[in-house]
Amino acid sequence: MSGCAALVLALVVALAACSNEPVAPPPPAPIPTPQPEPTRLVVGVGADDMGAGFNPHLLAHQSPVTTALATLVLPSVFRADADGTMHLDQTIATSAEVTATEPFTVSYELNLEASWSTNAPIAAEDFVYLWEQMRSQPGVADAAGYQLITEVRSRAGGKAVDVVFSHPYPAWQHLFSDLLPAHILKDAPGSWTGALTDGIPASGGPFRVTSVDRARGEVLLARNDLYWDTPTVLDELLLRRMGPQELAPALAAGDVDVALPEAEPDVRTALGGVQPAPKLQLSPEPIVTQLGMRADGGPLADARTRRGIAMLLDRDAIRAAVAPEALAADAFGLAPSQPGYASTEPPDTPVRHDPAAAAQLLASAGWSRDLTTGRWAVAGGPVSLVIGAANDRAEDVDVARVVAQQLDAAGIDVTLVGPSAVELFGQAAVPAVPPSPSPTPSPTAQSGGPAATPTQPAPAPTPPATTSATPATTTPALPPAPGGVQVDLMVLPRTVGGDPGTELASDYGCPAPTALVPDPPRPPTGFCFPALRPALDELLSATPRPETAGAVEQVLWAQLPFLPLFQPVNLVVSTPAADAVTGIGPGPLASGPLTGAPTWRVPAE
Repeated sequence: MSGCAALVLALVVALAACSNEPVAPPPPAPIPTPQPEPTRLVVGVGADDMGAGFNPHLLAHQSPVTTALATLVLPSVFRADADGTMHLDQTIATSAEVTATEPFTVSYELNLEASWSTNAPIAAEDFVYLWEQMRSQPGVADAAGYQLITEVRSRAGGKAVDVVFSHPYPAWQHLFSDLLPAHILKDAPGSWTGALTDGIPASGGPFRVTSVDRARGEVLLARNDLYWDTPTVLDELLLRRMGPQELAPALAAGDVDVALPEAEPDVRTALGGVQPAPKLQLSPEPIVTQLGMRADGGPLADARTRRGIAMLLDRDAIRAAVAPEALAADAFGLAPSQPGYASTEPPDTPVRHDPAAAAQLLASAGWSRDLTTGRWAVAGGPVSLVIGAANDRAEDVDVARVVAQQLDAAGIDVTLVGPSAVELFGQAAVPAVPPSPSPTPSPTAQSGGPAATPTQPAPAPTPPATTSATPATTTPALPPAPGGVQVDLMVLPRTVGGDPGTELASDYGCPAPTALVPDPPRPPTGFCFPALRPALDELLSATPRPETAGAVEQVLWAQLPFLPLFQPVNLVVSTPAADAVTGIGPGPLASGPLTGAPTWRVPAE
């Protein structure tokens, strides 16, 4: 272009810039279409109570919520199906087998992808931690198998484990269920109970615990995004505490989709008006509620006094007042809901409500009854029994109140104490605090008479007059319990659904000191009957005789360290919409109704 032409062009552009002609604005930007927020796939689950804590290996923490969390959050090498058969969970271990017989050794090859939600691997240290706690901590469930382990060896950088036993143990597949995150818990003092009181600090399963709000009664589970296997369909699973009067409107409004209340008449009544009618199924809990009697000292050290106390009690009335739809229990091993269960109570010397027979037994043990007042005395003073029930286990407290009413009516002074479950099941002496006031009892419960709650700290138990072995020999008085009182009777659960021989040995054995555990923990009631040890050891061996379990049951009925009461039963409640997408049912006894929750979908509205 020539210089002249360029000058002309520049003038034209300048004149156009000075013109008053409007310049067309650019077209407006398109308005973005509002995007809906992602739908959170949440299923609400109603429950009676949140429980005292979430360590599935502690008697103190046994509850339907703890069972659910353990099933969905914690890793297990083997899992039981509906008939109790154990199956290897290959998301955790690719193989587990007996690799040597001398010494008996089980080798585990762990899934290389299996890890905690903290990114720490699920590894040999988790096996070691659980073994160490189960052999040494008080108040644990099903410890006998772990007590047979002499060594846990790590291989392959912790992704292979060799477990060595003192002798062959055929029920080894029941071990190392509900592993706990050792990398978080092993060095924290008190973490065995404290760290799992208000949650589970890491997940090794398809869900993780994101929050526990005890004031609101809510536990929120969310999908574990670091889970290495098939992810859950649901984003969240919300467990909510609610009573019968709250449950019916919550189901009708869709605030909860399924519920696991205790099977009680008032629950059925409250649900009667819900439309469409929910589906109801019975789901026995994996525990049996029992009354423990202190056997290592105090007024009940003599087996005759324990039997006498049992015959003063009306177990059917206790169950009717507290858990009318529970299953009556008359055995120390299998629970009423398990295949093969039958009453083992001796027909010739039954432990049934029989005040006359009870009076004869108590008199033979040195007790006497004032014919004017009807009150019992021993060693020159009134008999006074301390009854303990964990204040954080509401149904146990209800049982204790009815027991106290019946014993008071039979002429025995009683005092109720309500320590925490961890204290009651793990300590020889507990704080002398009364249980919290109970809600207004049902008309059935009121028939038992007034509750015997103390207004003063509980007195120290009266030492017994005689022992069961030699009636003429006095039992030495125990020293006062420092910082608390010693409990004569306690309400506590025993776990069921595992290996029957292991459960009998765990519940009624007393482990001998070893080099690894020179001071083994005291059983909750202090019961130790050395004559039972050979039979209990046989039940843990490879070749127990068929009659051995029955013989153990007969000794237990004679010694009566515990009085079986009932197996609690829950209702599985589901709306028709929830039933269609969850298929919820009672589930395996050990893992419960929420076993299939990883595949649940959200009910259609």
